[in-house]
Amino acid sequence: MKPWIKRSAIGALMLVALGAATLWAGAVAGEKKMRRLVDVQVAPIAVRDDAASIERGRYLFMSRGCTECHGVDGAGRTFIDDGKGMRVHAPNITLGPGSVVAGYGTDDWTRTIRHGVKPDGRPAIIMPSEDYARLTAADLAALVAYLRQMPPARGEPAEVRLPLPVKALYAAGMIRDAAEKIDHRLPPPAAVPDAVTTAHGAYVANACIGCHGAQLAGGKIPGAPPEWPAAANLTPGAGSAMARYADADAFAAMLRTGKRPDGSAVSPVMPFLALKELNDTDVRAIYLHLKSLPALATGE
Repeated sequence: MKPWIKRSAIGALMLVALGAATLWAGAVAGEKKMRRLVDVQVAPIAVRDDAASIERGRYLFMSRGCTECHGVDGAGRTFIDDGKGMRVHAPNITLGPGSVVAGYGTDDWTRTIRHGVKPDGRPAIIMPSEDYARLTAADLAALVAYLRQMPPARGEPAEVRLPLPVKALYAAGMIRDAAEKIDHRLPPPAAVPDAVTTAHGAYVANACIGCHGAQLAGGKIPGAPPEWPAAANLTPGAGSAMARYADADAFAAMLRTGKRPDGSAVSPVMPFLALKELNDTDVRAIYLHLKSLPALATGE
């Protein structure tokens, strides 16, 4: 073997070894980060069990994305399994066998839902609490009231299995959990009347930021399986998906059916199990809000 070929081969092997070592170190750091303790101050909410609160909580549970991970019955389900090392199974949040909430007090529910932090202080890694951090105190209390009275169901334990590159990116801060994204110092927001207004639309659209981003400009979803498409740009900017929807009726039809006005299917990654449950007021308010946003380029 010629000397320069031998040197090149040795150099390539060293680079591969260095890359593997770096990836492994990053993955170890990611696992350590998953076990960190997050100290948050929990604002108390009222304990409710009246019929109106439970019904409001049921609507929020069904329409804000909770069922996409935990299932309609709350028993939990596998919602990511790419066959390449990434598998995420949401926990059972009923009081049935396998429950993770059997010992939850009111503050534990608030800490997990609003702050993305488990009762033991560790981050709820996959839980998209940034979508729920701005729930009003009344809505959070209603959601908890509904969850507490759900019929017990049998569920499997939670599982979060992430590939080494994802753990390394998480350690480096390129993928963040909800507890990192949320400003825990903010008090619960003031209530906004349910009406077809931009203010109410902005409130409902908080449930979209986990995928579409804080500015709703879309882009690649951090930490998602590589084959998942980028989230659509919901602002009126370049590459906006909203140009497809001439009015609120067309927008509502997409949420109900999963199909665009031209008949093409929207990616099933969209949480249509929940979106189809949105009432007409919420849908029209979201549409009004999205149309009023500042124009941003996709991913901006």
